[in-house]
Amino acid sequence: MKVAIVGASGAVGQEFLRVLDERNFPIDELLLFGSSRSAGRKYTFRGKEIEVKLLQHNDDFKGVDIAFTSAGGGTSIEFAETITKYGAVMIDNSSAFRMENDVPLVVPEVNAKDALNRPRNIIANPNCTTIQMVVALKAIENLSHIKRVHVATYQAASGAGAAAMDELYEQYRQVLAGEPVTVNKFAYQLAFNLIPQIDVFTDNGYTKEEMKMYNETRKIMHSDIQVSAMCVRVPALRSHSESIWVETERPISVEEAREAFAKGDGLVLTDNPAEKEYPMPLFLAGKDPVYVGRIRKDLANENGLTFWIVGDQIKKGAALNAVQIAEYLIKVGNIK
Repeated sequence: MKVAIVGASGAVGQEFLRVLDERNFPIDELLLFGSSRSAGRKYTFRGKEIEVKLLQHNDDFKGVDIAFTSAGGGTSIEFAETITKYGAVMIDNSSAFRMENDVPLVVPEVNAKDALNRPRNIIANPNCTTIQMVVALKAIENLSHIKRVHVATYQAASGAGAAAMDELYEQYRQVLAGEPVTVNKFAYQLAFNLIPQIDVFTDNGYTKEEMKMYNETRKIMHSDIQVSAMCVRVPALRSHSESIWVETERPISVEEAREAFAKGDGLVLTDNPAEKEYPMPLFLAGKDPVYVGRIRKDLANENGLTFWIVGDQIKKGAALNAVQIAEYLIKVGNIK
């Protein structure tokens, strides 16, 4: 198995290295690619030092079975043909191809089989907030069709990359030292603040991030589900949280929901309010599953249910989800 990582020096690229090693992913040869800024850097993987190669339009991907790409949408679009022309399966972490009709958008716990139909040999990894939400929604959808979802997200600084995490650290230091605050990665100071904007606004008043949750959820779940999202950047370092309200065709009891979540693929139930037990990002960075708690009936809707989820958006929301797609393809014999 010959594997490539494009964007190896970024936060998700580095997470790919950790996840592939943790899961003992079958690799005979690993290639790392990056921009001119990161070319020449060396990373150790399973005791072997690997140098990052400059991503170019050449034959470097000849013989590659799987290419994990996380270098931005522009790079993915420019290099897709170069990466796939010799048969490599490109599992792309950008937003470039997610809504293309001939590119499957896959969360293995929800729609793994979609990965088998890939005319362009590209599989898209959904947005991080969508991934963790649909893993939870799948458990409820199995009980009764979900008609509507309202979701408020609480997204950590790391969703904007490693430099954004560094900026948050620096902002807290600057505030506490009484120094002017540096703002580069966000629209405003994030330390001691919340920013109710992630990505740019669209004509309907929703941001692109919020519209991703609407469009991607429908594609992944093959559903007419309606999703209204409010995405907020919060001064946590890592792991996104979401408060979710669902309306189902029939009423779902709290007991039914709790049992469904407990048995759900990729989910961990953490729901014991009497003991103050519920998911929190502080404790869940680096974890694989999506954690669910605060399960309640919606007081405003007899067919409504509300709950809280937390997931590591760099791991399950990016690298892990992509690796799980590759594992599925290997398991069903759809790749070498």
